[in-house]
Amino acid sequence: MARASRRTYDQLVKRLAAWATGLPPRMQDLALAIALAVYNVASLIPETRQLRLPYLAFLLVVLQAVPLTWRRRWPVLVFLAVGIPRNVYDLLITSYAPLPLGPAIAYYTVMDRCSTRVRVVISALVIGGIIWSQTLPGHNEPYDFFIVALQLVVAGILGILSRTRGAYLQAVETRAEQAEAERDRQAALAAAQERTRIARELHDVVAHHVSLMAVQSEAAAALLPGRPAEAGKAVEIIGQTAREALTELRRLLGVLRGPADVSGRAATSPVPSISELDEVLGQVRQAGIAVNLRVEGSPSKLPPGVDLTAYRIVQEALTNTVNHSGAGEAAVTVSYEPGYVTVSVTDTGNGAVAVTLGRQARRGRTGSSDEGGARPAASGGFGLAGIAERVASCGGSLTVGPGDAGGFGVTARLPAP
Repeated sequence: MARASRRTYDQLVKRLAAWATGLPPRMQDLALAIALAVYNVASLIPETRQLRLPYLAFLLVVLQAVPLTWRRRWPVLVFLAVGIPRNVYDLLITSYAPLPLGPAIAYYTVMDRCSTRVRVVISALVIGGIIWSQTLPGHNEPYDFFIVALQLVVAGILGILSRTRGAYLQAVETRAEQAEAERDRQAALAAAQERTRIARELHDVVAHHVSLMAVQSEAAAALLPGRPAEAGKAVEIIGQTAREALTELRRLLGVLRGPADVSGRAATSPVPSISELDEVLGQVRQAGIAVNLRVEGSPSKLPPGVDLTAYRIVQEALTNTVNHSGAGEAAVTVSYEPGYVTVSVTDTGNGAVAVTLGRQARRGRTGSSDEGGARPAASGGFGLAGIAERVASCGGSLTVGPGDAGGFGVTARLPAP
């Protein structure tokens, strides 16, 4: 029964505290003023017969509490409005004085909310008021001075501590806002860089189509009627010109893609494909993560842009797994269905934080694949932000977040007409 009573008491106190903190500041101060006025009046009732001018005494103790209703808006005026009735009480009512809780609360508010100059001036007034009140009749005991001084000193220290804590919380909030703004800026920059990178890679697809043009023009030589010799020579020139243009275009794209190597040649490489994941998976396994590949459905030829995007999504997702998840296992699934291809990368890692993908906030791990550490196939991408940009460029849908059985997953469904 005692345990049940204690539990009921704790719940009651928590509910009252939650109710009080949920009130507007003005209502909180009004409740404080009323409670203090009731306390002051109640403390005088047993001393009524010994009081000089009892009705005035009751009025003065109420006036020491009521102004606290506006203590946060006008702390200095409220301090003066509370302190004057207190000093009048000490001057006229010499037989008994309640604890100076009203002045202490007003002084606390001044120390919490006012500037340094105002706090120094008010502190000087407090010291002078304490000394003056102790020279009046009815304050002959030495402990009177120490009790009053201790109460006001504690109130002032608490006000300073509250002010310091408020300044600290404000500084923390400001730093958090600045960090959020910087993170948004970095995400926007990463997205812009990724879009530029996607555009460069799509130029490889265009170059592939130019090469097909060269092949088709050569094949046309055998189909032209009439003057086959001259037509064949002209078509041959077209094919040769197309091949030369293709070579120059690839050199240009190689320069745009990155700096030249030590030999002075620009790095060029064939366009990767989702059907060629062995190198990426091998590097992930070398990093200590067991990764399995599963292909569902009948593999079909994908449009070059979609094929490249699917490959890069797997590459970026596995890079994040290596760099950020701490996982021991990962799985890659490529599902072919009529009109769509779905790629999914899941791991057994832990720890997920909020990231922003496009216009929607989803759950996932932050981080760019450009960070240090082991990474598969050095994608040079921008993590989840880059994946989102790639999916959006193809008109697909993206889902990221914790998996049903733990870990983390990235799933992209891309149209493949």
